[in-house]
Amino acid sequence: MFDFDLAEIYGYEVRALNQQVKRNIARFPEDFMFQLTKKDIDFIKSQFVILPNKALFSDDEGGNRKLPYAFTEQGIY
Repeated sequence: MFDFDLAEIYGYEVRALNQQVKRNIARFPEDFMFQLTKKDIDFIKSQFVILPNKALFSDDEGGNRKLPYAFTEQGIY
């Protein structure tokens, strides 16, 4: 699950969620969370025939400035 999805579920702003993660980074080992790369984003985009919200990913007009984090099932809890 992406950081922006998780922030919406818990009622946080994405930057506030990511700030809390960074402050508590010891609680989020690599098997709980990782940051997507530009290559990952390009691959995800290529899987959509029509991207529902083009501004979801960085480098899109109005999109995120930073690459999103992805949380595993364990990282969500």
